[in-house]
Amino acid sequence: MKVKKHKFEGVFKIGKKIFTLNLTPGVKVYGEELVKADSTEYREWIPFRSKLCAAIKKGIKHFPFKKGSKILYLGAGSGTTISHISDIIGKEGIVYAVEISERPLRDLVTLAEIRKNIVPILADARLIETYKDIIPEKVDIVYEDVADPDQIKILVKNCEEFLKTKGYAMIAIKSQSIDVTKPPKQVYKECLEELGKNFEILDRVELDPFEKYHLFVVLKKK
Repeated sequence: MKVKKHKFEGVFKIGKKIFTLNLTPGVKVYGEELVKADSTEYREWIPFRSKLCAAIKKGIKHFPFKKGSKILYLGAGSGTTISHISDIIGKEGIVYAVEISERPLRDLVTLAEIRKNIVPILADARLIETYKDIIPEKVDIVYEDVADPDQIKILVKNCEEFLKTKGYAMIAIKSQSIDVTKPPKQVYKECLEELGKNFEILDRVELDPFEKYHLFVVLKKK
C-alpha cells in the first residue's frame, strides 16, 4: 500500500483517498478507516463527513494548516474535522473549539481527553465576550462552519478579535441558512462582496457533491 504526501502539509493520499497521520494511534473518532504503512498509522479523512476535506477534494489551492498552528474553530460540532486538524497541527498546535450545543460538546470533551491540543468551549460564536478570556492569544487561522443567517458577520467579528494580522480565515457558506428565498449563487455573490471588504479572497469552491448548497472560501486578513 503506497502512501503519498499530498501537496498540503500533514495530508496524505492512498489511492484516491485522503488521510492524516493519526495523533492517537489505534483510536478512531467517527468510524473512519485506520491504515498502517511503514510502522505509521493514518486515518482516512472522509469528504462526505468533513467540509474541509471536501474542499481539498474540490481543489482548493491554499491550506494554511501546519505543525504548531493555532486555530479558532467556530461551529465545532462533534469534532470530526477538528480531529484531522488536530492530527495536522500536532502536539505543538492548539484548536480552540467553540460549539453552542451541549450534546456535540460532550463528544468534543471526550475527544480532548486524548487529544490534548483541543480546547472545547461551550459558547455562542455570536457572543465573543463569553469566551474571549479563554483564548489568551491571537490565532493563525479562524475557521467557521456555523449555520446562521449572520455567518459573515460572525466570521468578521471573530477575526477582528482573535486573528493575527495577515492571518487566514476559512468559511463554509451555507446558502440555505443565509437566505433560502434566493438562488445559492446569488447568496454566494453577496457574501463574497461582504467578505471582500475585510479580506483578500484566495480561494472559493462549491462543495457539491459532498455538501449541497455550500461554498467554501479561503481568506487572508487585510
